[in-house]
Amino acid sequence: MNIFKTAIFRPVATTMVFMALMVFGIYSTINLPVDLFPEIDPPVITVVATYQGAGALEVEQNVTTQLEDQLSTINDLDEITSTSVDNMAIITLEFDWGSNLDEATNDIRDVISRTQPLLPDDVEDPVIYRFNASSIPVVTLAATAEENYPNLRQILDDQLVTPLNRIPGVGAVNIQGGPVREIQINIDPERMSAYAIDIGQISQALSNENVIIPAGDIEVGRQEYNVRIDTEFKSIDEIRQIVVKNTPQGGIVYVGDVAEVQDAVSDENRVSIVNGGRAITISVQKQNNANTVAVAREVLARIPALARTLPPDVEIRTVVDTSRYIINSVNNLSEVLIYAVVFVVLVVFIFLRKWRATFIVGLTIPFSLIAAFIYLSLTDNTLNLISLSSLSIALGMVVDDAIVVLENISTYIEKGTKPREAALYGTNEVGVAVVATTLTVVAVFLPLTFLTGMTGIWFGQLGAIVVVTIVVSTLAALTLIPMMSSQLFKEKSKEKKKRTFSRKLSGGVEKGLTWLDNGYKNLLGWALNHKLAVVITALVLFVGSLLLVPSVGTEFMPQADNARLMISIELPTGRNPQSAIPTIRKVESIFAQHVPELEIISSGVGSTAQGGGGGGITGGGSTSPNVIDITASLVPVSERERNVFEIAEVVREQLRDIPEAIQYSVSTQGGASAGPPVAINVIGNDLEQTAAVANSIVARLEQIQGVRNADISRGDPQPALQIDLDRDRLAPLGLNSGTVGQSIRNMIAGLTATEYREAGEEYDVVVRYAQPFRQSVEDIRRITVPTPDGNLVEIGSLGDIREIYTPPNIERTGRERSIQVTADLVGTPLNVVTEQIEAFIANDLDMPQGIEIEFGGDIEEQQEAFGDLFLLLGLSILLVYIVMAAQFESLKDPFIIMFSLPFAFTGVLLALVMTNTKLSVIAFVGGIILVGIVVKNAIVLVDYIQLLRGRGLPLFQAIVESGASRLRPVLMTTLTTLLAMFPLAISQGEGSETWKPMAIAVLGGLTFSTLITLVFVPVMYAIFHRKRKHKVSLLS
Repeated sequence: MNIFKTAIFRPVATTMVFMALMVFGIYSTINLPVDLFPEIDPPVITVVATYQGAGALEVEQNVTTQLEDQLSTINDLDEITSTSVDNMAIITLEFDWGSNLDEATNDIRDVISRTQPLLPDDVEDPVIYRFNASSIPVVTLAATAEENYPNLRQILDDQLVTPLNRIPGVGAVNIQGGPVREIQINIDPERMSAYAIDIGQISQALSNENVIIPAGDIEVGRQEYNVRIDTEFKSIDEIRQIVVKNTPQGGIVYVGDVAEVQDAVSDENRVSIVNGGRAITISVQKQNNANTVAVAREVLARIPALARTLPPDVEIRTVVDTSRYIINSVNNLSEVLIYAVVFVVLVVFIFLRKWRATFIVGLTIPFSLIAAFIYLSLTDNTLNLISLSSLSIALGMVVDDAIVVLENISTYIEKGTKPREAALYGTNEVGVAVVATTLTVVAVFLPLTFLTGMTGIWFGQLGAIVVVTIVVSTLAALTLIPMMSSQLFKEKSKEKKKRTFSRKLSGGVEKGLTWLDNGYKNLLGWALNHKLAVVITALVLFVGSLLLVPSVGTEFMPQADNARLMISIELPTGRNPQSAIPTIRKVESIFAQHVPELEIISSGVGSTAQGGGGGGITGGGSTSPNVIDITASLVPVSERERNVFEIAEVVREQLRDIPEAIQYSVSTQGGASAGPPVAINVIGNDLEQTAAVANSIVARLEQIQGVRNADISRGDPQPALQIDLDRDRLAPLGLNSGTVGQSIRNMIAGLTATEYREAGEEYDVVVRYAQPFRQSVEDIRRITVPTPDGNLVEIGSLGDIREIYTPPNIERTGRERSIQVTADLVGTPLNVVTEQIEAFIANDLDMPQGIEIEFGGDIEEQQEAFGDLFLLLGLSILLVYIVMAAQFESLKDPFIIMFSLPFAFTGVLLALVMTNTKLSVIAFVGGIILVGIVVKNAIVLVDYIQLLRGRGLPLFQAIVESGASRLRPVLMTTLTTLLAMFPLAISQGEGSETWKPMAIAVLGGLTFSTLITLVFVPVMYAIFHRKRKHKVSLLS
């Protein structure tokens, strides 16, 4: 007994199966987490090694290259890059997608342990970071204060950070910026020299006297006591009284005799300003697999209560709330999906003009879509833009099979067949065609699940959801539809019905459709008698459309309006973070005057490493003291008339009036692309030569219309004082460069001697020269270092001091020095820029020997993705052909059906050109989707021609009758797909930019292909089967 017969004769069982599906689906939907995109865990591991006091060149030579040489031997490593900056080496290891990162992490630990003996003694143990989606903060807060600002960091740590860390789903809460309390031992070098002591002795004395030592247990009588020595500092005065040295004359030198002891705050390496006020930022990260929206909502819900526990002058603001964009985007796409459902049902009703028939077809929509939610739940996925867009794509197709089945059942009922028999005969007649069309769709979407890399993450879920939805819709079409038809449809009545308004309206629609049927029948008859004219016309249309290819620009991923601007302003070198504040005020004034859509603006300058949580490692902006990073958050898209790109242009224009800005960039960076659209790596060991080549490329980029923010990754050389020690002077004194260098660093940068504990908190006790004795070159010359015999000698007598300029950062790619040129694009297609730069490099660029150029960023990503998608397109076409060949038991008929494909691509080109839409990965996938959609109409047409010819109709008559009979199902399935995609194509809400190109591609391709298929495919069928025509005629 076949599946539809079982469903018809067991209606209760069939109903219960689908009810169970609905219950599981609703349960899955309720518990689905919501996110913007699927969880993305790129195969990237970062190793960070800190080398305090070293410049970028020293870090590269002594740390970076040593680690790179060893780390490059790890298995499955795809690429190794590094950045050496002052005090730090950052090495990024990118592995092949699918690599076991746990094993890779263990291998990295082993390599680091083997490499550490090769590194300088002062290099701290390298730290391993694994980046994943949870590393990106879900909420960023800013705290401002006036009276309590010096203690604000500690207040926040106690009253805000600790409670937030206890919220379920919160992974980490990090504080950046603000003053940090420390106990400063500010040495007077003159007094220290007078007592013939050095900084090491002071530090050692503090460390030795600030201890807790357990001494064991003793029994006194029947009582057992724990013995301990506790000489921890209890007050600042106690520190002043610590003995440093006993003099030969019997005197005692205390810390307070040679230094001023202060309870102070450390120098702020970073200045943060939010909406005009000095601020400290708090970033909240979620745990892996936690619900982004739920975590963000809970954090923001707790803030008002926690804020009441803070001093009155402390104010908490929300700088970034990722959940808002996610919620708005998901809500917008959900609204689009609802409109699509309404349109689809409306089309079905117009064609069928029966509420019962519309209701039966409409039932396939919730049952099919709910299956997708079950799939998402079972695979631990989230409800995101990709899953919702997948449902929009599937929505137009889930009713296709139901329409074909129900329309055929209705035809039998109209002929007087009883509903149960009509359900059996009608389903049996089109069942094979329905399964075949479903298999063609599966053949297109299933390969998407095998894509790797970022493209695989994006479209793997899309392919899986569409396959699940379509398969369930086919099962519903072959079971639920015939069962419901047999139960709800009535036998055709011979009595004359009253002419009500609805029947008059239905009659009018029927007349229109009948006119359409007759018109198409006549058109088809004409086409079959003028085959050559039809073929030539079709060929001209297709070849002509190829002329549009140069007019279609390309991009990797569509730019999205995420309501955020990122601004970077480079100031002259040699500045400290405080000196950037006037420039920040000017930018704030620009936004106040020209951007009324501004919601909040936050600015930062200087190192993010202080007390942070990875700062510059996990995406925390620049660490340079002369580069200002500004984030401007705008009100949602629905609340403003200008988009973020228009506002960015206004801000760029105004920034020209800031004279101290050497260079600036205004970026939107919305959408799915992780990096800049244009990224070009200039590789070579000579720093000057690579910089010259990179600057030449930047100059050429700036001449291209639509290019913005062209820049190089290497900053301008920073001023530095270099001490050249003379070994011939050191040796007689028993000194070496390492000992002297360490002493100098202790005097200037300071030495953490111990910790001061108070109220359960620990604060560094830092020993160094007082500020007045370390602010000039002469002060450095007067720094004294101890010799082995106890004497003190000045640095000025051991070498020379000179001013030099050093690069603030040195990048390496593939273990070679490199520099990256980056740029953003506004309106200009990526392929246009790529072609012009390639021509410039090949023809006009003066390339020194040993310099190589590689393209990265969106250029590289697009080339790789387009290569994969072209391969996928070919595979999809081949699989569809195989499915059809198996169905028709013919190699010729599938070939005929394939003639509908070229015109789908013609329609895509026309739609992209007419709407000024670029060919992106998203639009390309839309073209691949069309392979499965457009052949469905041709399959229905050819399958019915075969059926009629099998009943003995001549070729010409079979083609015409088949066209007339199948026109309505073809139009219905086409219109449902088109109208399901239409709301997505015209949507203006948040997140709509991402999927709009796909909808436009499908709309254009399906519309044009359907118009051509209805005429061209029957003509091609007649041409290929013209020899069999005579045989059929003779037999008849």
